[in-house]
Amino acid sequence: MRAAKDALALAADLPLPEAIALYEQVRAVVGVVKVGLSLFVEHGPAAVQAFTDRGARVFLDLKLHDIPNTVQLAAQAAGRLGVSYLTVHAGGGEAMLRAAVEGAHAGASSRGAAAPTILSVTVLTSMDDPTLLSVGVEEPLVLQVERLAALSAKAGVGGLVCSAREVSEVRRVVGDGFVLCTPGIRPRGASTQDQARVETPAAAIAAGASLLVVGRPITQAKEPLVAARAIHDEVEAAVRAA
Repeated sequence: MRAAKDALALAADLPLPEAIALYEQVRAVVGVVKVGLSLFVEHGPAAVQAFTDRGARVFLDLKLHDIPNTVQLAAQAAGRLGVSYLTVHAGGGEAMLRAAVEGAHAGASSRGAAAPTILSVTVLTSMDDPTLLSVGVEEPLVLQVERLAALSAKAGVGGLVCSAREVSEVRRVVGDGFVLCTPGIRPRGASTQDQARVETPAAAIAAGASLLVVGRPITQAKEPLVAARAIHDEVEAAVRAA
């Protein structure tokens, strides 16, 4: 596993000037910035460049879900931006997932850059069994995650997004070569807010996670660097203990 700094992604769900200022505060202990849908819709590629220009690796979290051709074109554009990670929804099916991989590689190749890792989203961490049932998925959540993980591996993506609580099961499905990205990370004692399936940084690493997405525990902290450093140190200790 990479150094603790590269295993932490700051969810920059803030107005862009605030997000840049926050990253500047925590960049010593956080190596990845997650640019999400709201930030990208408002600022477009400038939201990515603002962080790549500052040395961050960018996780472009758009959760693409459309017909294969449209996803391929969007992934190609993302590859040209120089992002390190790009998310798509596993529920779009194998053809769509393959199109995302092909597009990302083509876009990155056009600028002589490494292709972004496509991260396939299994089940959103805001969902639980009753929520899945309400949209027609009758099997238990963990089985749905495993099903989509296997589909993603077959399609050739490089990683998955799943709750830390499913990491060990997913790792058995996809093996050791996959990046497993876990949102819903909350330090012990922190509020879960709107996340239904959360875990501590140490527990996520112990379960086999590769990349931890942390938002409000840092963005809403009175002292963001103190909060980020505490999470970084917890991750570092967990990596050494693994």
